Amino acid sequence: MHSGKSGNAPRELATPTKTSNDENFPVASRLIPAALRPHVHLFYLCVRAGDDVADAPDLSPEEKTSLLKAMDEALQGNGGRDAVTEAAWNHRESAEETGISILHAQHLLQAFMMDVTKSRYRNWSELINYCLYSAAPVGRYLVDLHGEDDTPKKGTDALCIALQILNHLQDCRDDYRELDRVYLPEDMLKANGTDVVALDAPSASPELRATLDAILDRTDELILLARSAPPLIRNRGLRLETAVIVAIAELLSRKLRRHDPLAVRVELTGLEKGRAVLTGLCRGWRRRR
Repeated sequence: MHSGKSGNAPRELATPTKTSNDENFPVASRLIPAALRPHVHLFYLCVRAGDDVADAPDLSPEEKTSLLKAMDEALQGNGGRDAVTEAAWNHRESAEETGISILHAQHLLQAFMMDVTKSRYRNWSELINYCLYSAAPVGRYLVDLHGEDDTPKKGTDALCIALQILNHLQDCRDDYRELDRVYLPEDMLKANGTDVVALDAPSASPELRATLDAILDRTDELILLARSAPPLIRNRGLRLETAVIVAIAELLSRKLRRHDPLAVRVELTGLEKGRAVLTGLCRGWRRRR
């Protein structure tokens, strides 16, 4: 094992920008087998640390890239162990214990490296390709951790991508203003007679609203595909968890149609999340035989 630091980038980061409570889906909830929850939590902390590097406002693109590369090296068992790489080392040790590939975390780090240099997406295909690295690996990790085969992954990929896009819509104003990062496909904006500057307004213009609805139309297609995943999952806890998250995605998509993400923070209330949990539990109780 080699020691040393990557480049001249700072080795300390601010407090993480989000916690598991800020996500649209429960992280290592009680539906997940107790023995697996610590491993899911370590995976989450690794991913969160990488995302915080990519979003850090006080770091240059070069510094961000250096830190993300150091995390990737740590996942592979190389480099020093410090405040930046600690979460990656912890996930590596977890992966060694469970026998799960580190590729899922590495793919997420690749997406964060993309965020450092790429701030616009020309079309839907480009956005989906990004989400295959920035979101789908989360579901794939959970499926593998629970000892499932690859059968549910088409549905879990669709679910994770849908959740990612819904989060992009929730944060579209702040991503543009604070990071100059826009995940709304440029060709969809153009087709509705608008551009990214519309995101700086206090409320959505009719043209931007039409773009958001068009994105939600395609996202709803992903959510429909995601509903195929729970019946294919053998582990009851993961099956129920996945069904609950599908229900959360459905409710959030409907709420984003009714409310303006430029004017207010669009998120589910506690009561709405409770409804999603009950809906998911009812749907996920039985699996396809």
